[in-house]
Amino acid sequence: MKPKPDPRLQRSRAALAVLAGPTVPCNNDLLAGNFVDDGKKLWLIDYEYSGNNDPFFELGNTWTETQLDDDHLDELVTAYLGHHSPESIARTRLQATVSRYGWSLWGYIQGATSDQDFDFHGWGQERYDAAVEDFRSPQFGRLLDTAAGSRP
Repeated sequence: MKPKPDPRLQRSRAALAVLAGPTVPCNNDLLAGNFVDDGKKLWLIDYEYSGNNDPFFELGNTWTETQLDDDHLDELVTAYLGHHSPESIARTRLQATVSRYGWSLWGYIQGATSDQDFDFHGWGQERYDAAVEDFRSPQFGRLLDTAAGSRP
């Protein structure tokens, strides 16, 4: 029997599809450790998961993995676009939740298969717990509406 997808994840997917734009080249793994500053130049490393993707996934994944606050999310998206866009900020926030959910699965798989001395399961659990908190947040419905282009 095929498992049923989480309805909150499905709602996120549907909202993100409404104003979806073209995909762009993305690293798809911009953790803080994948930014290297040598004092003269900023380097992005680790392109194992790179490929075309929604640019707002890249921004949302970066925002959540670097543990920035909501004001920094607004700054990040506004700087990327060159103007303020509530729809794009909400889209990025939803993509951050999708990122947390996806990386939790990666962490569980690594925990079950990797020989590395690292608590991948715990790492994945942190992301899963954060995604569940996002899904249960009173803001979740508003994020879905705003990301889909309808604001209250």
